[in-house]
Amino acid sequence: MKLRLIALMAVLALVAAACGGDDTDAEATTTTEAPATTTTTMAEEMTATVVDIAVDGGFTTLVAAVQAAGLADTLSGDGPFTVFAPTDDAFAALPDGVLDALLEDTDTLAEILTYHVVPGKVLAADVVGLTSATTVQGEDIAIEVVDGGVLLNGNANVTTTDIEAVNGVVHVIDNVILPPSVDVDSLLAEPMMGLIETAQAAGNFTTFLAAADAAELTGALASGALGKLTIFAPTDEAFAALPEGTLDSLLADTEALTAVLTYHATLGEVLAADVVELDSYASLAAGAPVTIEVVDGTVVLNGSANVIQTDIMTSGGIIHVIDAVLIPPSS
Repeated sequence: MKLRLIALMAVLALVAAACGGDDTDAEATTTTEAPATTTTTMAEEMTATVVDIAVDGGFTTLVAAVQAAGLADTLSGDGPFTVFAPTDDAFAALPDGVLDALLEDTDTLAEILTYHVVPGKVLAADVVGLTSATTVQGEDIAIEVVDGGVLLNGNANVTTTDIEAVNGVVHVIDNVILPPSVDVDSLLAEPMMGLIETAQAAGNFTTFLAAADAAELTGALASGALGKLTIFAPTDEAFAALPEGTLDSLLADTEALTAVLTYHATLGEVLAADVVELDSYASLAAGAPVTIEVVDGTVVLNGSANVIQTDIMTSGGIIHVIDAVLIPPSS
């Protein structure tokens, strides 16, 4: 009996050992699958264009200028482009009135903006090896390295480099660079008035202007439909000096009035320096000539009308002032 008990216990021990071994094996072979990972390349991550970088980077003035010039779509294209991007402070440092003038003159604005863009992707490591770069605008930017920094056109420092975009790269600069062909002073000049506006502003061509209205010439003179003209304009005193009744007769005869007024004009812009070299000019009155001579340093037309003021420049041509009314021979 004792022997059977011992045998039974031995069997149970073997069974227990076998069960324990199975548990251990199960634990040893259990694995946990790692979550799937996706490898993304730099090209797949980079989706921002040079325009997006300007928008996201706080280049407020540059973005407004690009939009005003209609260049946003172009600079969002395939490229590649290298953009030297002026900061807002750089635009603010332009002379007073220049930025506003540029936003009105979008052709010149586009010239300046495209002067900040170089075709291709030129990283900083390549920029330092250049002495110049030809821009999209067509003119070159001068490049030099001064005290370890890159300087453009001698006045714009590159302050941040290699902001990469899907269609190029952006380098930040601290000044707006201007193409040699752009005259900043001309942007600030007051717009030139036309022939009619200039005559009105002068105040001593009231009769001439009234006669132009009566002959229905004001519109043509104001619009430039006749092209650039040189007008020898009689003053109010010159009209007042006509024989009594002459002016009234002319105002009542549109054809004769038109002949008289056009006799005072010639095609093209003839400056005083050129007038003194001429013997005559072909007037708009069917080409009827007006004689020119210089007497004691004064230009005299048809032997009777002195030129008393010269070279009044207008957008429609030039006005020279005379002290007598010219009457064509046929009148």
